[in-house]
Amino acid sequence: MTPVRRQRLILILLMVAGVGAAATFALKAFNENLMYFFSTTEVAEGKAPKDTKFRLGGMVVKGSIERPNRGIMVRFVLTDFHKQVTVKYSGILPDLFREGQGVVTNGRLNSSGVFIAEEVLAKHDENYMPPEVTESLKQAEKLKSNK
Repeated sequence: MTPVRRQRLILILLMVAGVGAAATFALKAFNENLMYFFSTTEVAEGKAPKDTKFRLGGMVVKGSIERPNRGIMVRFVLTDFHKQVTVKYSGILPDLFREGQGVVTNGRLNSSGVFIAEEVLAKHDENYMPPEVTESLKQAEKLKSNK
């Protein structure tokens, strides 16, 4: 093998290794930022991961909003009309957050089964419901009708 061919082979191998490393880093970053959606029924049945961030959506149960010590910490219950999950959130809630409305929360499930929300997203008008919540409510309705 001549020196020129050897240099070309080394250059090609380095380029392939560089592209492979870049693809690996891109896929790893994508996987770390990926958040799956779970309904309250799936969370209550233990199908949601314990130590991974995910989205939880449902309707805020009427009469479930509690503000202990009148601070920014709030506790409320989400439901898909089949099962319920308690949510704790420390922060300022969106203006449109209220009982009986659909919300999507981002966060983690703690060891006692309470969802610790890092972000709460409320619908933006009276006619809109997040697609994930709509789908989970439809699935819960199917489960109810099958029993």
